[in-house]
Amino acid sequence: MTTHTALIVDDEPDIRELLEITLVRMGIATRSAPDLATARELLEAEPAHLCLTDMNLPDGNGIDLVAWIQEHRPETPVAVITAYGNMDTAIEALKAGAFDFVSKPVELPRLRELVNSALRLSEPERQEIQQTDEPGLLLGNSREIQRLRSQTRKLARSQAPVFISGESGSGKELVARMIHMQGPRSDAPFVAVNCGAIPSELMESEFFGHRKGSFTGANESKDGLFRSADGGTLFLDEVADLPLAMQVKLLRAIQEKAVRPVGESREVPVDIRILSATHKNLPELVKDGSFRQDLFYRINVIELAVPALRERPDDIPLLSNHILERIAREYECPPARLSQGALGYLKDYAFPGNVRELENILERAFTLCDSDVIDTDDLHIGTPPMDLPREKQPVDNNGSVNGDEVPPLPDGEMDLEHYLETIERQAIEKALEATRWNKTAAAKRLGISFRALRYRLKKLGME
Repeated sequence: MTTHTALIVDDEPDIRELLEITLVRMGIATRSAPDLATARELLEAEPAHLCLTDMNLPDGNGIDLVAWIQEHRPETPVAVITAYGNMDTAIEALKAGAFDFVSKPVELPRLRELVNSALRLSEPERQEIQQTDEPGLLLGNSREIQRLRSQTRKLARSQAPVFISGESGSGKELVARMIHMQGPRSDAPFVAVNCGAIPSELMESEFFGHRKGSFTGANESKDGLFRSADGGTLFLDEVADLPLAMQVKLLRAIQEKAVRPVGESREVPVDIRILSATHKNLPELVKDGSFRQDLFYRINVIELAVPALRERPDDIPLLSNHILERIAREYECPPARLSQGALGYLKDYAFPGNVRELENILERAFTLCDSDVIDTDDLHIGTPPMDLPREKQPVDNNGSVNGDEVPPLPDGEMDLEHYLETIERQAIEKALEATRWNKTAAAKRLGISFRALRYRLKKLGME
């Protein structure tokens, strides 16, 4: 087994000795340098698996060394040791390309976590994966998507908070997953949360957890999202929807790397990487006071912009084939393909809903198309989604469909989706019974394609 080596750069002999002892006990060989010049000489002579550098050095600062390593030894992760509480310096180091930072006085458990994460980046298998342009979840051959894949690989090597901007449906969560999967935390949890979907009164408990009995309804203790993501990545989607009161608590949790569960008197340390995203203009929200400027700077250390689908129309054929193949597998139906006319129509379409809208258009066309070739007329772009064609299900004056009683409308509030599914289920059951469970004949009786019937049977759990 190859012994890992680390370069320690600090002008204080006591600090160098403490770090050397800690790393040697972890089975890591060490070299040390008191200044930038010596550090560069050592790295030029022999690369290291990790570099730990102090910020203040006699002939420069740690950020100068970070920049030099980025240019000459980009495979070497470098972590910066900063003064306690100096987050501005830490953020500057991360923007320059530092893998991570640790504050003085150095806490040894935190140092060991950082070192282990950095060494995972030096594994040959991981480096080989990162050097290829494997598309992973980010499909496409356009220059825009290739640039995005390159950026995600580079950012995966860092622990810096990344803010992912882009229109709704453009694939921001996919980008976050790729950053996580290509980084040293890939074996740990990836926890995604839509900040706009959590009721404000439950936010603190959802994020930080709670102790049993800490409030009405807390029948058992709960870890919360931060602790569930410990060791891994927490993705805050639609972070702009966080109320101001929660923004303050989130900022503290990020700065202190610790959370205080509701009902607890002490904080619990957490080791997570924060990725965040929103389709809103966050700088504008900072200007109008609805988003805290200090939190914005903490989560927006590095910004990554996801291109809209209309900016990369040449990727639409590849994306469409992938989506249609996935739908066919999921619903165990024969595959379908797009005609040249349909493909040209999609490439000229603006896609305000981006990749998510493309998925919805193709799924609807797949289920309603009568043949294995989806043509322009099957796309129904700009029309509302269609369920079972209602013109094929005449409702008589007694409130029945095809002679069967329609479920009565409930009083007060109702679940419309469930009500429509009940009607759909009844119509399909009657059609199958009338044709002695011949699906081809039942589809014809319902006025839909065989593929559409297979899709609905799967969707409704009637297989």
